[in-house]
Amino acid sequence: MTVIESTPVRTGRPGPCVSAPPPHPRPDGQDRYTISEVSAWTGLTAHTLRWYERIGLMPHVDRSHTGQRRFTNKDLDWLAFVGKLRLTGMPVADMVRYAELVREGEHTFEARQELLKATRRDVRARIAELQDTLAVLDHKIDFYAGARRAPERTT
Repeated sequence: MTVIESTPVRTGRPGPCVSAPPPHPRPDGQDRYTISEVSAWTGLTAHTLRWYERIGLMPHVDRSHTGQRRFTNKDLDWLAFVGKLRLTGMPVADMVRYAELVREGEHTFEARQELLKATRRDVRARIAELQDTLAVLDHKIDFYAGARRAPERTT
């Protein structure tokens, strides 16, 4: 069983960051990956993958008859989503809370939406800060470019 089992809600308008997910290495039904394969696919270490499972960020991962973890394409999708949440700067505790809400079922859609909206507000604030920072850098770069040309004009 995987954490991500809900259907995405479409707003009718594609967002600027929407892109098709990368194709999975194996088709559904044949999608059993070892922890080393998932590590190579995601860039996460085996230690991190085990930690995600231990703290509840990763759902229960099926095991082989020898006890080795066997991840599925849905697990890869979940890890890709968690990677996006990490990039937003969302605290791990909030990511774990989101995963718990997903496991609780569809009646938690509103709580999940609120958690994501709060994260989106934080991301937009950080983007605004970065745009201000970029403007300062552009100003300084232009200043130094002009300062280099100034002595040439005096002679």
